[in-house]
This record gives sequence, structure tokens and C-alpha cells, in this order.
Amino acid sequence: MNAQEQYRAFMTILRKEVRRYMRIWTQTLLPSAITMSLYFVIFGSLIGSRIGDMGGFSYMQFVVPGLIMMAIVTNSYANVVSSFFGSKFNHSVEELLVSPTPNYIILMGYVVGGVTRGLLVALVVTIVSFFFTGMQIHSVPIVIAIVLMTSTLFALAGFINAVYANSFDDISIVPTFVLTPLTYLGGVFYSMDLLPEFWANVSKLNPLVYVVNAFRYGVLGVSDVSVGFAFGMIAVFTVLAFAYCMHLLNTGKRLRQ
Repeated sequence: MNAQEQYRAFMTILRKEVRRYMRIWTQTLLPSAITMSLYFVIFGSLIGSRIGDMGGFSYMQFVVPGLIMMAIVTNSYANVVSSFFGSKFNHSVEELLVSPTPNYIILMGYVVGGVTRGLLVALVVTIVSFFFTGMQIHSVPIVIAIVLMTSTLFALAGFINAVYANSFDDISIVPTFVLTPLTYLGGVFYSMDLLPEFWANVSKLNPLVYVVNAFRYGVLGVSDVSVGFAFGMIAVFTVLAFAYCMHLLNTGKRLRQ
């Protein structure tokens, strides 16, 4: 396929992905706005008023970047894992694999689809946050970079989960037993400075610590970890995930029956 044909194939997959989640926006976009509003009310207004300041900011301002990032992670992951597993389940993915479409175009189509949903949900959650607290951006380039890198990373992770899943129940195992605990232990609701030294060091093994803190630095200008190191870790995880996704597509492992 020449470049024009590859671009057309990519846009076809991307449009399908966008139309899929926009068609059921009450299930894909609205729940995030409602859930985050509850977080803002409970953790920000009710509990936050008792906690006071954290990291030099009100508790509401402190948790907003983490909540936005949590929505991005969850939706980028969920979009790809559900969509690609659905294609695998009804065997329509086999038509893509036997077509002349390069595997990296197939992967990029699904991943960018997940990224667009993550970005759209991030916009919705950000708008909701303005009803509860003011928010100023410390560094726009850092915010844009971390959002794009994080949504790409977890879209790739969702793709891997979809390849290995054998049933629709399997696509909920990783979000429930891995992603959710890592998110809550990733510094969304607290500063790592509050942890004992041992647990603070253990927390640094959690990749979401770097995601949340890098984004918090972009928004508020504060971080519990080195921002440069955080970007490096996210980049390494993203490259490894992309390479493994390409390996799965090139070998057809668990895809060709």
C-alpha cells in the first residue's frame, strides 16, 4: 500500500472507533462526568475542607489533576480493549489481518481511537472541575505531552489485554484487579511526602505515580518525583508496549484461529 492508501485505511479505522463511542456517548462519556463530579463533591468539598492544604494548594486543587488523569487512563484503556476484543470475538479482525493494511496502521487506528476518547473525557472532566475550583496551567507543553503519552500508553495496554482475553469477562480483570488499585495508590488523593520512607520507595514502583505527578506538575507546578525521570519512565513503558503489540500482530498470536 502506498502512503495515501495507508492514510485512508488509518482514517477508516479511526472514524469507526470515534463513531462507535460517540454513538453510545451516554455509556462512554457521561459516566465519567458523573463519577468525577461525585469525587469532587466527596473528596474535594466534604473531606477536603477537613484536610486543609496539601502541597501548598487546597485539597480540591491538589486532587483535580489526579482525577483528570484517572479518567484519561480508564477511558483510553477501556475503549481499545472493548473495541478490539469485540472485533476479535466476531472475527472481523481477521479481515484486517489478511488485507494489505500494514499492522502498524491497524494498531495506530485503534490506539488513536482510544486516545481521542481519553482526550474528550479529559475535556469533559476539566469543564466539570471548573464548577468546583479554579485551575491554572503551570506548563501547557508538559500538560499536552503527558496527556498524549499517557493515553497512548494505556491504549496500547488495552490492546494487549484484548489480544489475550478469551471472553468479555476477561477484559474486566485487569482494570478491576490491576488498574484500579494502581490508580488509587498512584498519589491521586495524597502526597507521597505523607508516606513513611519505606512505602514511599515502594510507591515508586507504580508507573501511575509518574503519570499523576508529571501531570500535576504541568497543572500546579508541584511534583513528588523528578518530572524528567517521570517522562523517561512513561516513554520507556510506551515503547515497550508498542513493540509488544507489534509482535502480537506480526505473529498473529491468539488472533488467527
